[in-house]
Amino acid sequence: MYTSESTKYSARVDIGKTNNILVVEDEELIQEMLAVALEEEGYGVVTAPDGRSAVEYLKSFEPNSGEFPFDLIILDLMLPQINGLDICRLLRHQGNPVPILMLSAKGSETDRVLGLEVGADDYLTKPFSMRELVARCRALLRRQRLITLPQLPVLKYKDVTLNPQECRVLVRGQEVNLSPKEFRLLELFMSYARRVWSREQLLDQVWGPDFVGDSKTVDVHIRWLREKLELDPSHPEYIVTVRGFGYRFG
Repeated sequence: MYTSESTKYSARVDIGKTNNILVVEDEELIQEMLAVALEEEGYGVVTAPDGRSAVEYLKSFEPNSGEFPFDLIILDLMLPQINGLDICRLLRHQGNPVPILMLSAKGSETDRVLGLEVGADDYLTKPFSMRELVARCRALLRRQRLITLPQLPVLKYKDVTLNPQECRVLVRGQEVNLSPKEFRLLELFMSYARRVWSREQLLDQVWGPDFVGDSKTVDVHIRWLREKLELDPSHPEYIVTVRGFGYRFG
């Protein structure tokens, strides 16, 4: 148990692990039902019974320092002492990007819009099913993971530019259309410029270890790539054959 000056809130989570959820809800029965449902899904749960204890607890963590312990906050709108709207405003004013699912018995369009405008990511009207709440939590956490994925660097070699995020390739300033296998081959080559790859290594990296077929498929895709990259495919500048070993880029 963790204790503030005026209230108590309980932790069912080892702070620092992933998929931790803070539930701020003043109705004890709903708070317990939420905690049980989320724990059954494998999430760590911390509960707070009012706005002030939640704010006091959250003040201990810097949102951008890597120490913020929660991946999601479930926040009741009508809380004692400090309401959910004010907590949401405070978190967003601090620049805290943690996803917020707001709960409320107020289901009018105006109330929903207000909750979303102050910074909530989703709004769920009471009464609700635990199945729907868990599904919304999963969706918010999935969306947050996508947002926080590291940006892959743009790869550039001479007149060829490959953007992994956008799956785009520019050759001498012009976009070229590559098949998925051609794109993966080129990305592999450009990520390890001047490394020599055997056909078997390329098959394993691009087609996968379970590929069943002729290794000559690598030669075919190399030829197609050269036709799209090279000024003179018969005298390649980028994808070079290393006799007896395989291929290298550059």
